Amino acid sequence: MQDLGAEDITEAAIAQMANTPDPRLREIMEAAVRHLHAFAREVRLTPDEWLKGIASLTAVGQMCTPHRQEFILLSDALGLSRLVNTMHDAEGREAAGTETSLLGPFFREDAPVIPLGGTLTQVGAARGKGAPELLLHGQVTDAEGRGVAGAEMDIWQTDHEGLYDLQSSDPETMGMRGRIRCDEHGRYHVRTLVPVGYSIPMDGPVGALVRAQARHGFRPAHIHVLVAAPGHRELVTALYLGDDPHIESDTVFGVSHSLVVHPREGDPEAPIQGVPAIRYDFRLSRAAGDGGGRVGADPSRLLPAQ
Repeated sequence: MQDLGAEDITEAAIAQMANTPDPRLREIMEAAVRHLHAFAREVRLTPDEWLKGIASLTAVGQMCTPHRQEFILLSDALGLSRLVNTMHDAEGREAAGTETSLLGPFFREDAPVIPLGGTLTQVGAARGKGAPELLLHGQVTDAEGRGVAGAEMDIWQTDHEGLYDLQSSDPETMGMRGRIRCDEHGRYHVRTLVPVGYSIPMDGPVGALVRAQARHGFRPAHIHVLVAAPGHRELVTALYLGDDPHIESDTVFGVSHSLVVHPREGDPEAPIQGVPAIRYDFRLSRAAGDGGGRVGADPSRLLPAQ
């Protein structure tokens, strides 16, 4: 029996974990305990404050559904997702590879397949009628700059009102997202709507925290892109419109300079004319056995099995 105080409880807790069979789990949990205990000592955490923290985390979990992932949103808003993403990027992305960005809480598996030159608005086409269009085109290449034949691309974004389909009145219906397959040279082009900036969901515990911190809660307009091809590292990224007023203050820290784009009128290289175009080439790194790089997930895939 030990009479444990504020300074020795940490080592006692870690000692009880010493026989954890999984070495990586042991390493992570020992570090988590050390840092959590150090945090509590540093801020002199009171019982009332700790219970408020537990209540807030409980509310975050209760907000999660097959269509909403509040914990990913919390990770994003705290900058933790960007940190994990950046560390993973540095360890596995080749210098020439396209920079990554956050997958976010609104990704969905099994988006509808659309043809090259098709439009995301073909899915749930009633929304966004009359909104300004945009052409996204370019090439997917390998680390040496060679086109990657048949590379698969998932593309998704908000509608013209700044809403993802998961936030619409019928979240079972997919809209403003689709999957395309590049041609034999790795080239792609797809029509969509001009994305608009939007606020993260502010009606839950994460929104309450953001308001308490006097933050604006906005994300700049962007288009999410996930690119995959055999023998290459999956690329999770996004393209950000440079004229958005929040391009320098993304509330989830997703923007990088290399991912900022500007639509161009009259692009002579665009395969479809008469529509403002963004030309962006995505370069893939070689495959590495370092696990997945998705800092985010389809909300329905994170719920416990029933």
